Amino acid sequence: MTEKKQTPPPNQNKGTQSRKRQRRPFKREAKTREEILEAWKPLTQLGKKVKDGTITDIDEIFLTGEKIYEPEITELLLPDLETDLLLIGQAKGKFGGGQRRIFQQTQKKSSEGNKPRFSTCAVVGNKNGYVGLSFGKSKETVPARDKSTRKAKLNLIKVRRGCGSWECTCGQPHSIPFAIEGKCGSAKIKLMPAPKGKGLCVEKECAKILKMAGINDVWSKTKGQTNTKKNLIKALMAALSKLSEIKLQPDHYKKLGICEGKLQSDEKNEDKEFLESIAAPVEVTENKQENGTDQNKKA
Repeated sequence: MTEKKQTPPPNQNKGTQSRKRQRRPFKREAKTREEILEAWKPLTQLGKKVKDGTITDIDEIFLTGEKIYEPEITELLLPDLETDLLLIGQAKGKFGGGQRRIFQQTQKKSSEGNKPRFSTCAVVGNKNGYVGLSFGKSKETVPARDKSTRKAKLNLIKVRRGCGSWECTCGQPHSIPFAIEGKCGSAKIKLMPAPKGKGLCVEKECAKILKMAGINDVWSKTKGQTNTKKNLIKALMAALSKLSEIKLQPDHYKKLGICEGKLQSDEKNEDKEFLESIAAPVEVTENKQENGTDQNKKA
């Protein structure tokens, strides 16, 4: 008699095992800004001075000309810093009609297959005279995003603002003090001061950078291959950095309402005094004219 092989019973836990396999790994909670700064151990002399409290203002770093090597320095000195990602890439679509996105994808052909890489562009600023921009590349999207934001905090610059439009004499730093040009590759951009309330008449991604810098009104003119967003963005940053390189006379600071960096309360009071001093001579001339007419009537 041949014995029949007994078939094993069906695995009843097969469904549960597949479900367990489909579960995603546990994600750690993101640390807050305060926790990151408390756990920060500075490695440079500048970082140690900032954490000890000897340097409390970021303008002291710009005056000495020291380079920032740790992003925690800008986070500590500028607590109201904001970050944003620019749309430099494009999703796949028919006839090149894909939607704009923050990641720019490139591929390398090899014997193993395609090797994709992603690049992003991040901009940081406090909307009060400070802005930074940088690019990040990686094999994945998240590391590229983190790398660009970290490097943007190291490339911070001080932006000179003012009111240089002949249509506006408010004396407040809502625009730029004079026209300036920037170039990268074939892309050229010219920024011109605009009156208050006009808005940012410039390309959308460039408007994000100007808004982060605290500029609210500006005219612009572009030339060359402006569809290459990277070159256009670099040209804009070159123009903003040129604003603080031009030498000015002391009289121009009051006439154009120039402000370098953040706008303080003392500068606001000076603007009000300047406006009052402009309006005062008008009242005096009117009084003189009235006195002259009264004397003529008496005569």
